Amino acid sequence: MATLASPPATETNGKAAEAAPSISAVNEPTTVPASDPPPSTTPTHGAAVTTPSAAPTPVPQTRTVTEKQRINYTTRTVKDSSLPEGTTKVKTRGAPGIRTLTYEITLVDGVQTSKKLIRSQVTKAPVTQVVRVGTKQERQCDPNYSGCVPIASDVDCAGGSGNGPAYVHGPVRVIGSDIYDLDRDGDGVGCDD
Repeated sequence: MATLASPPATETNGKAAEAAPSISAVNEPTTVPASDPPPSTTPTHGAAVTTPSAAPTPVPQTRTVTEKQRINYTTRTVKDSSLPEGTTKVKTRGAPGIRTLTYEITLVDGVQTSKKLIRSQVTKAPVTQVVRVGTKQERQCDPNYSGCVPIASDVDCAGGSGNGPAYVHGPVRVIGSDIYDLDRDGDGVGCDD
C-alpha cells in the first residue's frame, strides 16, 4: 500500500515556501508464484545432468498370431435295403476338422488396437459321417399260424394252384383260426402237401 507524505514547510527569505508534495512508497511484501527452478546444466558433486524432454511418442508394434478353429463334421444318410426299416447304422464315423487362422495384430503400449485376418487355411479336413438307414420292409406275420404267414388279402401255399397275392412255404401249423384255408385236410398243418 502506498502512502503520501508531505515534508514540513520551511521558511525561505521570510516567506514560507510551499513544500512540494513528495510521494514515498512503502513497499509491502509481494508474493511471487513458486515455480520449479530451471534445470541445472552444471553437475553438482557427481549428480546426473537432467534435461527436460517431451513424453515419448508410442510406437505401434505389429505381430502375427495364429489360432486354431474347430470345423464340425456333417452327416449324410444313405438308404440301405438290407437293414430293417427304421434301424440305423453308422457306416463311417465323422471327425471334426481344424482351420488355422493367421492374424496380424497391432499393439500400442502393450494394448491391442487392431486385429486383421490375413490367412485362413484348412489344416485338417473334417470327415463326413455316413449313416445307413434301413428300408427293408419286415414281413408281418399272421398270429393264427406258427412260422410266418404274411398278412394279406389272400395267402396261398407256394407251388399250389392259388392266385395269391401272397404265398407261404409250408408246412405251417395252424394255432388259431385258419383264415386263409391253408389246412385243407384238417390235420392242423397247412401247406403240407
